[in-house]
Amino acid sequence: MDKTMTLAFRVPDMACSACSETITWSIQAIDPAAQVNADLVTKQVRIETQASEAAVRQAILAAGYTIT
Repeated sequence: MDKTMTLAFRVPDMACSACSETITWSIQAIDPAAQVNADLVTKQVRIETQASEAAVRQAILAAGYTIT
């Protein structure tokens, strides 16, 4: 059973493509199949994942970024 969900977070300190890559790698470390779309202009990160929201949030925080 596919339990993929779409999450969206605002990451205000994501400033460059290296930031978005780091966030993407952090999320894909817990869910290799996750689809991550980071928009540097709006600071929005949209994730399609089977990982829990708490796990994704923790991965972003552990990478050194804040979520608002």
